[in-house]
Amino acid sequence: MEILKTENLTFTYAGKKQPTIKNVSVNVNLGEFITICGATGSGKSTFLKLLKKEILPLGEKSGDVFFEGESLNTISDLKSASHIGYVMQRPEQQIVTDKVWHELAFGLENLNVPKNVISRKIAEMASYFGIEDWFDKSVDTLSGGQKQMLNLASVMVMNPKLLILDEPTSQLDPIASSDFLSTLKKINRDLGVTVIIAEHNLEELLTFSDKLMVFNEGEVLFFDSPENVIQKLSESSPFINYLPTPARIYKLSEVNGKCPLTVREGREFIKQNLKNNDVDLFVKDINTSKTKDVFLEFKNVYFRYSIELPDVLRDLNLKIFRNEIFCILGGNGSGKSTLFSVASNLEKPYSGHVKVKGKKLKEYTNQSLYKNCIAFLPQDVQSVFLSDSVSEEISEESISRFNLESLKDMNPYDLSGGEQQQVAIAKVLESNPQILLLDEPTKGIDKASILKVIEIIKDLKKSGKTVVIVTHDLEFASNVADRCALLFRGTIQSVENSKDFFCENNFYTTVENKMTRDYLSGIVTFDDLKNVFEIK
Repeated sequence: MEILKTENLTFTYAGKKQPTIKNVSVNVNLGEFITICGATGSGKSTFLKLLKKEILPLGEKSGDVFFEGESLNTISDLKSASHIGYVMQRPEQQIVTDKVWHELAFGLENLNVPKNVISRKIAEMASYFGIEDWFDKSVDTLSGGQKQMLNLASVMVMNPKLLILDEPTSQLDPIASSDFLSTLKKINRDLGVTVIIAEHNLEELLTFSDKLMVFNEGEVLFFDSPENVIQKLSESSPFINYLPTPARIYKLSEVNGKCPLTVREGREFIKQNLKNNDVDLFVKDINTSKTKDVFLEFKNVYFRYSIELPDVLRDLNLKIFRNEIFCILGGNGSGKSTLFSVASNLEKPYSGHVKVKGKKLKEYTNQSLYKNCIAFLPQDVQSVFLSDSVSEEISEESISRFNLESLKDMNPYDLSGGEQQQVAIAKVLESNPQILLLDEPTKGIDKASILKVIEIIKDLKKSGKTVVIVTHDLEFASNVADRCALLFRGTIQSVENSKDFFCENNFYTTVENKMTRDYLSGIVTFDDLKNVFEIK
């Protein structure tokens, strides 16, 4: 039974000549789980917004969208609000009240649902989503994972038939992301809710998706089961890089048979087709205090946002050396972004101190800390934009370097999340810092753009820069970092070279390592896997 249909759907943003969505005609059946992937700016987010009348973007639309056989143009506001749920990429943009319980009740209150029914529904939903322990909390005390789970619960309490999600895990740590996706799977399977989700990371999603929709420059290239789409992709297709690691190695191997999608299936596939199982890729850590100058140092740092609140950073000690790429990982709410705010002197610790290039922060006067010394790209990249167009924000050289020519005349606020991230990185780099702090630089960026960011960061290291990165993207960190640290409850728990870090963790590790750790040593990245993988 069909629940959603688009017919020749085309959309052009106001002020643009070329359409962002081009003649998209797709049918979605009741209860299906649909995953959408594609490059940054390919039209995924725009397509999703066109499915929800309340957030239709400003521009020219042709064609039509039908929900349960009725055009969105004529569907009632009540039906659209209650039957079509939408979860945004950034959790903070969707939360509108001060308390968790009130956020759960807000949608029902606006639908004029009786109070006793509201109480029953939010109690049921809080239990289903495991929200009881933070039911009475203020929303601004929640972690990113909790906020996104609250958004999902607040939508689900209205009992939608269609659930639309735009990169909902882009700001979540690996464990919170896995929990969120597992909840989506449960909603789809247990409640029969139709799910349409746009994501860049497909490692888990394709294992339970009914169909995969691939967007390219506003058009749908493929819309079929994941297995069929994978079979149709050529080895040279750029969309190979979007596939889960087991499927990527399968496509490159040219082995016949069923395509592996899960870690377990990938492990068996590699074991059956591997010739050389005596490989050791471990490398010795050369980043020691004897061989490197300390460029950024935290010494017994304590920080809290107010005297009534608990410490966010607790006895934090960390040394980062000159000319290294250092990644900091940890769960949502562990203190990673706060660490950067303290390092860049935006927040001041109440105990301990921070040194940059051997000098305490208080010794940097007259903004000298920010003059070719240290630069900070915050997680909310919109905060760095000051102008009405990309060409006013960054130089022609940066536009060319990041391949942003097609965006130069656009307002930065009209860009997709991934495009905003690229422009913001380019702008921060124009200050020519010796130490660059990047908070989630790959958030919302497609695989091709991530490779470009990796290339730029490695070039910065070659030119003598020190790059410190906070990230949830384990694949990115494993490919770019010299050393990694795990931050837990405001304290650094371990600092190791990248290879050791990912090989010794169970959850903060890569899919490649999970698939090979029982019989190969030191496999962390996809390049590691390709280098040792030989087909019988």
